Amino acid sequence: MKKSQWILGLVVLAALVALFLWGRARIHFSFHVFAAQIAQADWRKIAISIGGIYLAYLFRSARWSLLIRHIKKVGLFSLVSTQVIGFTAVALIGRVADPVRPYLVAKKTGLPLGTQIAVYIVERLFDFGSMALIVCLGILLAPRGQVPHPEILRKAGYGGLAFTVLGAMFLLVLRLTGGAAAALLERVFAIASKQLGAAVGDKVRAFRTGLDTMRSFWDFAMAAGLSLSMWALITIAYFEAMRAFTASPQLAATTLVNCILLMAFSGGVSVLQLPVLGWFSQIAFVAAALTSFFHVAPEAATACSATILVATFLSVIPIGLIWAHREHVSLRKVTLESEYAEEELVSERASGSST
Repeated sequence: MKKSQWILGLVVLAALVALFLWGRARIHFSFHVFAAQIAQADWRKIAISIGGIYLAYLFRSARWSLLIRHIKKVGLFSLVSTQVIGFTAVALIGRVADPVRPYLVAKKTGLPLGTQIAVYIVERLFDFGSMALIVCLGILLAPRGQVPHPEILRKAGYGGLAFTVLGAMFLLVLRLTGGAAAALLERVFAIASKQLGAAVGDKVRAFRTGLDTMRSFWDFAMAAGLSLSMWALITIAYFEAMRAFTASPQLAATTLVNCILLMAFSGGVSVLQLPVLGWFSQIAFVAAALTSFFHVAPEAATACSATILVATFLSVIPIGLIWAHREHVSLRKVTLESEYAEEELVSERASGSST
């Protein structure tokens, strides 16, 4: 693990300790009630939640297959193992394992790693855009009285929708102008620092390479449709996991809008996912959001937060470990290999652009 990740881990640990000390003096927490909340949960809803997440991995495989079909045709579901193993690595090792998926796809298909990192970037953009669209529409279309702090959230909804549209327009311009936009941005940022300019230009060219995977409006429409369908499944997974806690009136009667807001908050917290420690920070922050915004009792909020983490993020680990064992993949080894390969690729691009 890099030094910066250790520092981040210590910061998160300190924040968790401070949150625990603050909460212990102000919040009465009963582990007996916590256990009762879990015992009384509707496990059929939790099973539906996990099933929705498993089904989402099929959509991920189909989307990746679609994005590389102009380079190499592969089966729609032939890349499921790369997605499952990749997310298992992220769940166990942290965000440092993000390059594992493009690295495994490159090995499986025989395609250059650079093209698969570009596809990964485009995939992340579709994820962000789909989630932003669902969250913004959920806020804006929600009946009055269902959204906490409606004035603030509706302004945020309009802002998020505008940001999503502007982002799509930027990608369209980038797709149409080719390398000209990258060269322009590189010169602009080079005024402050040549190194910064080169880094920005390299990132934009990587975006541009990824966008080459979509050569028609139909390609874009299929990728967008798969992304929205996948995030609809993830939204349903959150919704079922929340409503599974029938012993909590607030959770049992939660609305789809509240679910979408919690999903957005959880997604923001998960960006700083750390190995194991990140599980507890995710549970703590999501439980705090449930308590603060939706007035859920601390025990029910913690039980719900832990269940959401297990259902939507950690449930992939058992099948991922089995799949990795069958394909003779060491998660730690492949994480290091993918990290080194990505660093070498960046160095090659930097040396290439400087000559």
